[in-house]
Parts: sequence; structure tokens; C-alpha cells
Amino acid sequence: MFIGEYEHSVDTKGRVIMPSKLREDIGDTFILTKGLDGCLFAYSQREWTNFEEKLKTLPLTNKNAREFVRFFLSGAIECEIDKQGRFLIPSNLRNYSKLDKEIVIIGVGTRIEIWNKEEWMHNEENISADEIAENMDKLLGI
Repeated sequence: MFIGEYEHSVDTKGRVIMPSKLREDIGDTFILTKGLDGCLFAYSQREWTNFEEKLKTLPLTNKNAREFVRFFLSGAIECEIDKQGRFLIPSNLRNYSKLDKEIVIIGVGTRIEIWNKEEWMHNEENISADEIAENMDKLLGI
């Protein structure tokens, strides 16, 4: 399970160090793709396979389902962690998520999210735990 928040930077070639606490669980190769809310999602090979299986169950006849699948799969790439613990974020994904120099990498259970630091801080400022908890009541049926 991925947990924690880590601040890092992107080098001039687009490489990022994967935090050592996350590196063990993500593996030497993992899948990186466009995520929701303007961040990137990173999945271990096992979790990506689980995610792909769920995507395969979406109806081809539903336009929203097709666009959802297209969104995640078109931007997906297999990344490899080098001996220094770095991986390359392709320019199209850096552009999508507005990654420049400073980034935040967070563990979110079954995936890792990679955020532009300013976007993450803005997101954090606008989160109300009480409001989220109220809405979770409805989702969880509590």
C-alpha cells in the first residue's frame, strides 16, 4: 500500500527520483499515465493489470466509457527505475500535469500520484476534511 507525501524535483531531462519508501512496492518497472485533477497516476504492474481489467468491463457503446478508457490508456507509458532510483517522465505527461521543477509525490493506496507542487498546495488548502466526510457518508452508505 502506497502512503506518504514526498517533495522532489524534476531534472532538466525530465527525470525524477522515486522515493525509496515507494520504490519497493512499485517495482523496477511501472505504468505512468494521466491522472485526474491534473496529476499523474503511477501503478505497479499488478495494480495496472487490475485497473485494465476494470476498464475492459466498461461498455464500448457508452461514449463516456470510451472517453474514460481513451484518457487513461492513450497517455500510459511503462517507466523503468534506473540504478540511481530515477525514472523519466515524458514531456507530454509533464505538460499535462504542469510539472516543472518542484513536485510532490504522494502514496494513495493502490497508486502513486505526482503533482506540481503549487497545484498540490492549492489542492491541500481547499480540502475540508469535514465536508469530505459528510459526502463519504453517502458513498459508503453509512
